[in-house]
Amino acid sequence: MSGAVPMTRRRMLALTALASAALFGCGTGDRSTVRLASGEDGGFYFAFARLLADAAANETDHVRIEPVETAGSQQNLRMIADGEVETALALADSVGDFAGRVLALGRVYENYLQLAVHADSGIEQVADLRGRRVNLGAAGSGAALTGARLLATAGLDPTVDVVTEHRPLREAVRALTDGDIDALLWAGGVPTAALTVPDPMRLLDLGALVAPMRAEYGPVYDHVAIPADAYPGSPAVHTIGVTNLLLATATLPDETAAAIVELLLWHADALVPAEAAGTQFLDGRFLIGTGTVPLHPGAAEVYRRWHG
Repeated sequence: MSGAVPMTRRRMLALTALASAALFGCGTGDRSTVRLASGEDGGFYFAFARLLADAAANETDHVRIEPVETAGSQQNLRMIADGEVETALALADSVGDFAGRVLALGRVYENYLQLAVHADSGIEQVADLRGRRVNLGAAGSGAALTGARLLATAGLDPTVDVVTEHRPLREAVRALTDGDIDALLWAGGVPTAALTVPDPMRLLDLGALVAPMRAEYGPVYDHVAIPADAYPGSPAVHTIGVTNLLLATATLPDETAAAIVELLLWHADALVPAEAAGTQFLDGRFLIGTGTVPLHPGAAEVYRRWHG
């Protein structure tokens, strides 16, 4: 029709807002409180959770998000499966046996495996860690699982060929600085502020292990680059990226799930920690890429409106 109003981006947003109002009803009403299992203070999980909580407080009347500090992915998955929290952040490769008990709200960003050693250590590749003391993330973290796979792919038995520890990030950084451990593995955003403490620190290039990791464990692992000077004076290296998912219980009400997803879509810029390089963060085009983990129905409805 000649009188039809063109579907501009601004008009699409307005229609979405109207649809949201219809979904939630008029007025502010009572906010639903949602507990979000995040990660260690100093890491991107916890920083992201706090930013999402701030966005919920400032941008919606329908949900209140309460970040819960944890060790990371594996603990988060146990907590959401046991009903201790309603939502959780987790690495895609940690989901495993929990896949049938959780639903996805979105793929929120890419975690980068970062294997740090002293610059003068002589350690040049993962295989050089034989006989060394290595911190594979905190107990209950995703890095603990991924780290064991990484060592095995490099030809090392994690229970025999290295001395593995599971200290929290800040403690592990102090141990590396003091020489109490030879390497630490962290799965997080780039840069992670806590990793700037060891002086001098060097990240190992893990690019050669991406293909065998994918061949052995599936396409949850990506080949990604950490740019030069992401950490002061550091060269560019390639490493392994792992999708990070925002998960929810199946019992989370559809309208609550929708409110959270709308925050991810409409307020993505406010959900990037200030120190982040930013390239691995939220993008409305890729939020639905949750792999084998199905979307929560409330999330799926919002994405249908977003993508048309």
